[in-house]
Amino acid sequence: MKKRTNILRFCLLFAVGVIAVRLFFIQIIQHSEWVAKADAQHTLKNTIMAKRGEIYMMDGDEAVAVVMNETVYTLIVDPMMADEEKTKEVVEEYAKDNLVAKWEDVFKNKTRRYYIVARNVSRASVEKIREEELIGVSFQENTKRVYPEGELASGLLGFVNLDGKGQYGVEGSLNTELAGTNGLLKTVSDVNNIALSIGDNNIKVPAEDGKNIVLTIDRNVQYAVEKALANGMERTGATNASAIVMNPNNGEILAVANLPTYNASEYWNVKDAGSYINYVFDDPIEPASVCKTFTFSAAIDLGAMTPETTYYNAGYTTVDGWKIENAYKGLIGTVSMQTALGWSLNTGSIQALRLMGGDADAINQSGREKLYDYYYNKFGLGQKTGVEIYEANVAIADPNVGNGRDSMYANMTFGQNIQLTMLQVAAAFSSVVNGGEYYTPTIVAGEVKDGEFIEADKKEAVRRTISETTSATMRDMLVKARKVWKNAVDKKGYTVGGKSGTAQAIKNGQYVFDETYATYIGFGSEKGEMPAYVVMVRLWADGKTMNGGNDALPVFTEISDYMIDYLKLKPTE
Repeated sequence: MKKRTNILRFCLLFAVGVIAVRLFFIQIIQHSEWVAKADAQHTLKNTIMAKRGEIYMMDGDEAVAVVMNETVYTLIVDPMMADEEKTKEVVEEYAKDNLVAKWEDVFKNKTRRYYIVARNVSRASVEKIREEELIGVSFQENTKRVYPEGELASGLLGFVNLDGKGQYGVEGSLNTELAGTNGLLKTVSDVNNIALSIGDNNIKVPAEDGKNIVLTIDRNVQYAVEKALANGMERTGATNASAIVMNPNNGEILAVANLPTYNASEYWNVKDAGSYINYVFDDPIEPASVCKTFTFSAAIDLGAMTPETTYYNAGYTTVDGWKIENAYKGLIGTVSMQTALGWSLNTGSIQALRLMGGDADAINQSGREKLYDYYYNKFGLGQKTGVEIYEANVAIADPNVGNGRDSMYANMTFGQNIQLTMLQVAAAFSSVVNGGEYYTPTIVAGEVKDGEFIEADKKEAVRRTISETTSATMRDMLVKARKVWKNAVDKKGYTVGGKSGTAQAIKNGQYVFDETYATYIGFGSEKGEMPAYVVMVRLWADGKTMNGGNDALPVFTEISDYMIDYLKLKPTE
């Protein structure tokens, strides 16, 4: 009996010793670790979501929201605290379509304290779930993007994905400004994960909401442009169309349209990812004969020619052993430069390049360098414009490096062997017709702050491209060039001018002969006044030949007529 008592006493002392040692380790050696674990069970740490800024367009002089926020919730489960079966049953009933996680993954590791189970849960569903008084289930308030205008300007606006990040267009390019900065709330919580107002370690860092950005885009002009493009596609059989409308006197962009478009609220339903592309900013193209505008401007500005300067048009010319022909086969003989622009004769723009070099019979280094200077340094062709959102990288070939520079630059005079964005071309063209001042294109008009529209500072012209006299000459030449086309019927009492372009498509790095795309660029104004608007249009389709004058010009005319009415320009009686 005594022996058993000693054994029991020894076992008891050993057990007490083990407990004492364990307590020593927990309370002394591992004190901070266990305090941290205790805090983890009773500390609520939530991100305070910043409110994403809304996007506005202009409606005349008023800023109107076209991208808005709807309050939704992220459903979060604490696997350690939540009842697996009850939680699953309730969430499946009220938020099944919003689930982003698999239940077996949620409760696989029950030491986790935070698992996102559902996103974009509506307020009504959240109220139903809260009525069930689930333990270990919490909600984080955030917002969901709403696009009340449907498909309007989607190629420009972009969208916000399920992770809350902007993609494409304004949403993607200005994501940082729109997203703002999230805050932090850290506080003691009760057994139901409800925040308490006690504790020395409470932390609250307020969220900084994103900016409400106002675009220079006029909602009314945008609607009209997209309608005109749709009409043009139906009339011509084009499968794609793009257009840009600018105020040439300050660089503000009034419309950017791309068809086909999509509904940004259901961005995942597009049939072709190409619908996401803003072709006006993102797609470098050979703009074709609209570039003759820049070649003629440079030659006139240098004093190398006038609209009355003549040359002999043989219907073709040879450069570096290459035969370069006119698309129009008539007018063989002596013609003026005005005629060459109006009938879009490639021989005319090449002759302008020769004259820039001081030799009427040959292209030379001096002429190439002068054209490069005007194209790149003055008109900004081949370099980014500086607009606030994403635009494609482009470049212009060096005038003196590489073989076949003469033939390359000969082709550049009429917009081939050079790739530019429609935005670049429209900005440069604006400087040709506005008196010779280049404005950086802008798409941000300001912001809405505390309900008030605060306009951004107006941008000044960044450089002079051509003289006022050259600009006036080019406006007159473009008006006469437009009149060559019998289908160019404009509203009476106004000044409207422009230039067409027809370019061979490039596929797999090679020109193809069964596909061309159509471009047209022009301006309109009251008679005797500076242009009030510039419009550029492009139409295309796989395997289809299209013509700038026949296909793109009528779309320009429809937009031009609308702009005359919308801007309330006064006709000359």
